Amino acid sequence: MIFLDVTQAARSRHHSGLNRVSASLRAHGGTEVTPIVWSQWSRTVAPGDRFLTSELFSSEERPGLAEWLRTGSVRTAAIFHDAIPLRHPSITWGKSVGRHAAYVKLLAEFDDVMCVSADSARDLQGLWRWQGVVPRARVRVLGLGADGLGGARQGLPAAPTPRSVVAVGILEPRKNQAMLLDAAEILWRRGRVFRLILVGRVNPQFGAPIVQQIQRLRRTFPGLLVHETRADDARLRALLAGARCTAFASRAEGCGLPVLESLWAARPCLCSDLESVRESAVGGGCDLLSAQDTHAWEQALERMLFDDAHWWAKTREAVARPLPLWSETAAEVWRVCR
Repeated sequence: MIFLDVTQAARSRHHSGLNRVSASLRAHGGTEVTPIVWSQWSRTVAPGDRFLTSELFSSEERPGLAEWLRTGSVRTAAIFHDAIPLRHPSITWGKSVGRHAAYVKLLAEFDDVMCVSADSARDLQGLWRWQGVVPRARVRVLGLGADGLGGARQGLPAAPTPRSVVAVGILEPRKNQAMLLDAAEILWRRGRVFRLILVGRVNPQFGAPIVQQIQRLRRTFPGLLVHETRADDARLRALLAGARCTAFASRAEGCGLPVLESLWAARPCLCSDLESVRESAVGGGCDLLSAQDTHAWEQALERMLFDDAHWWAKTREAVARPLPLWSETAAEVWRVCR
């Protein structure tokens, strides 16, 4: 039996990347996987049982976890997403910053740690060296699936889709919507007509400046639309189906799952040239851009929206390239856990 830790996912309604991983693993687990909440789990295990977590945690949130890991009573595995709270503390939740160093140390006590990109694996191993930790954990890279929104993979459309851009992500400085809005504003002021659709809740700690920017722009430019409330997978699929492309301008990521999900929907993606995102983007269907270069984003948006030849080329790349499936991700996780 594999006991899958869903302590946070069980009480969260947000469609975050972490929750996507938890939900997708659970969906492909079958009868061999039992979801558990740490506070309600007796820790009674049989020979051959396994424990797996894809969540962030601390000893305070999982009382007794550190001591239990050190008993070696069961094989343990964890999925590591990123080191963003330690690398970008000024734009990260204070709670996340406060617990991340201890969380990284706890990961060293697991038998296996699967990282969502080669970039995040390098970060994790670098943090252990910085902490002076000699890990017992074996580190490997785990590719995430592109089909997390559900539905069949989309093929080449019959005609160019409407001139609209979808940007998925919590509204906060790390996701860099402010720069994306600056680039869009330049085009709108030049008379270019298109829609920019932001999909994501507002970060209550850091989101206020972006909300103010949105409110200012919406008074002048009707092409700016915002879905601040919870958008389920069906709604996201519909938004992607009505878009010409997606934009993922993030300043820091562990993986960049929305890039893969955009390609699954046959929508090219404009995305930040981050090492972690590049791992998913270089196979085709994407334009990679500096997250700090507003002018480059303005030009890329205009080209993708108004140059049909470029859009067709990138769409064909998106449709033609192989993409990973969550069933394959889950199979690899279960193989590691066994």
